[in-house]
Amino acid sequence: MSSGYLTISRPGPLSTLQDAGRYGVRRLGVTQGGPADLHAWAWANWLLGNPWGSTALEITLGGLELKAGRDCRLALAGPDMQATLDGRPLAPWQAFTLKAGQVLSLGMCRQGMRAYLAVAGGFVAEPVLGSRACVVRDGLGGHQGDGSTLAAGDRLAFVPNETAIPARRLPDDALPDYEETPRLALIPGAQFRFFDDASLLNAFGRPWRVDNRSDRMGIRLQGPALHCSIASMISEGINLGAVQVPPDGQPIVLLNDRQTIGGYPRLGTLTPLACSRLAQCRPGQQIWLYSTATDAAQREYRQFRARFE
Repeated sequence: MSSGYLTISRPGPLSTLQDAGRYGVRRLGVTQGGPADLHAWAWANWLLGNPWGSTALEITLGGLELKAGRDCRLALAGPDMQATLDGRPLAPWQAFTLKAGQVLSLGMCRQGMRAYLAVAGGFVAEPVLGSRACVVRDGLGGHQGDGSTLAAGDRLAFVPNETAIPARRLPDDALPDYEETPRLALIPGAQFRFFDDASLLNAFGRPWRVDNRSDRMGIRLQGPALHCSIASMISEGINLGAVQVPPDGQPIVLLNDRQTIGGYPRLGTLTPLACSRLAQCRPGQQIWLYSTATDAAQREYRQFRARFE
């Protein structure tokens, strides 16, 4: 079956292809990439019956416009970006048909940061180190394999999936409220006990605000300065959600495009779903942290994954 294409007429500030991420290569200094909001990305694929790991388009802030080269089934998940189909309003969190020649247009998001556009069967691109995930700073993955973001005139390829699946509607408990102040689960880390009592009380007893110096690599938090008795460390591996505390005492939550090693003490690690929710927080938005146990975090993640298998 011949491929179909979506032609980009307006790319928006930052639009990239993301599959589940690039794993098994951190020893080479290569980070994972993948969707900043795993939750919305997963549900976008679920709406079309795509298997876990299918490649979808991550759209930051909005501003995307594209035209279908042939009929296709698409799904849009994430915050409201004032989407229209040939000028008619289109709500998020649903699958829909885009016919050849029709135009899908996204304005700027009203809340949240990132939306996900999936196509039945997933977008097609050449894997790099086993993944299509786009990591701009590493020059890896994406629609051209070189880490480039979408540009006007680019075409996104897909293999039309003719298999019809029953119409799907998201469960009510899967729909997030991006305007609600989130409470984010943190698993205490190896250096947790070296933070003084006042810092720990402040970490979990006072709100934090998202700094405007934030991107897919990491999100800075503004709040009370945290103090750790460890003056220096040997650099160690950095996992998704690691909360590093540099000398200024303001935490940095490391996300999908993070460096692979770091030498600042860590308060702990946000759970994968906490990272997803944080990735939708806008600069200035308030968040709270709370401590959770490893087994509780694993149980939450297994229950989440079980909904897609």
